[in-house]
Amino acid sequence: MRVLLISCYELGHQPLHVASAAAFLRVAGHDVSAVDLSVQRLDEADIDAPGLVAIAVPMHTAMRMAVPVARAIRARRGPDVRIVLFGLYAPLCGPALESGLVDALVGGEYEQALAGIADGIPDPRTIVLDRLRFPLPARDLLPPLDRYTRLRIHGEERLTGYVEATRGCVHRCRHCPVPAVYDGRIRVWQRDALVADVVRLWEAGMRHLTFGDPDFLNAVPHALAVARAVHEQCPQLTFDVTTKVEHILEHPGVVAELRDLGLLFIVSAVESTSPRVLEILDKGHSADDVLSALRICRSLGIELRPSLLPFTPWGTLRDQVDLLDLIADNDLIDSVDPVQLSIRLLVPPGSLLLALPEMREHLRGYNSESFSHLWQHPDPMMDALQAEIAALVAVDADAGVAPRSTHAAIRHLTAQAAARAGLRWPGADRALPSQRDVPPRLTEPWFCCAEPTTAQLAGSGVSLGS
Repeated sequence: MRVLLISCYELGHQPLHVASAAAFLRVAGHDVSAVDLSVQRLDEADIDAPGLVAIAVPMHTAMRMAVPVARAIRARRGPDVRIVLFGLYAPLCGPALESGLVDALVGGEYEQALAGIADGIPDPRTIVLDRLRFPLPARDLLPPLDRYTRLRIHGEERLTGYVEATRGCVHRCRHCPVPAVYDGRIRVWQRDALVADVVRLWEAGMRHLTFGDPDFLNAVPHALAVARAVHEQCPQLTFDVTTKVEHILEHPGVVAELRDLGLLFIVSAVESTSPRVLEILDKGHSADDVLSALRICRSLGIELRPSLLPFTPWGTLRDQVDLLDLIADNDLIDSVDPVQLSIRLLVPPGSLLLALPEMREHLRGYNSESFSHLWQHPDPMMDALQAEIAALVAVDADAGVAPRSTHAAIRHLTAQAAARAGLRWPGADRALPSQRDVPPRLTEPWFCCAEPTTAQLAGSGVSLGS
């Protein structure tokens, strides 16, 4: 069968989810093509020939972009094509789509299930957690690495690749969609296939690697074995990982060894400085723990890049002020992408938060377009502030405004809100600290649970079926 795989967005990276699915489909004997709408247009793909079109939805931004794409293809092809959504958000959000738009949904370890759909023997499960053996991803179907995000360091930019050592997560942070699918389990990529893929990326010019695991230190022995094997094959390669604050505190020696193997920075889900918010989210750390993790990282010469969730039903304006002060006081301005300061809690179907009375009292229905249960903050000023910051960040991101300028504007908006509320903020008018040597970072400024910008939606080529 002819199969078209579509990626909408994978945080600016060459889409591993499409490359991996394509490899399984090829092994099964299918004729596979692919298009990545983050750097290509839908009209660059032949959508009239495939009997199956599968769209990757590994994150919220991708899910939001996938729906108009699916509608455009359905409008053009009608019942002559099967449309499948695959990835983390498919089983969570897909059931709310209009009848007849998609024919199948598969999340978790989706590759073999996709091949089964193409073979005409679909798996009835929408969440598949089988242990798979991975062939080399079919990266030849994708645009080259120079079309994607790069590492910016010391005034230069380096081609960047993306792999995953594990999927799923052993933790059950209540706001995260991963536990709704993996339920505290992880699945691993076999080390030999992963290292062979990294070597191939190195030969294609990659000089920095992102390990995109939800938490790279979920399985410390596997993580170290992978990092050591990659370093042995590509000793000049640098990399970044994502891991929880508590793992940094538990394993400083492991972090030190990863530094020696090429680790430049860690992304960690700090989320908030509010004890109440952190407790409700079941994050397993405190604001003081964040500062301890920051000290560990800086003592090792590793950058800590926090990801944040500043707007929840339980966060207050004082929490917002405290968060901005933590960022400024600890010289983190250049380590926090402005979009992080705009994130509003998403509550997708299956979210663990839905079981909490603290969440249910704030719910106001379900929005099938945003794939989230709606909630309202008890203080209308907080919802208004979030909307203002989100609009500012999206416009600045599309326009290429310097992140420090956006940070300053966010502080100004927050100061105005504090003044209206009569909240004293001694640091409201202070200038941001002088810019230090710019820490290593990727050039992609967006985040997996952010709403797509106007430019991202416009770039997806959804006018094809109109």
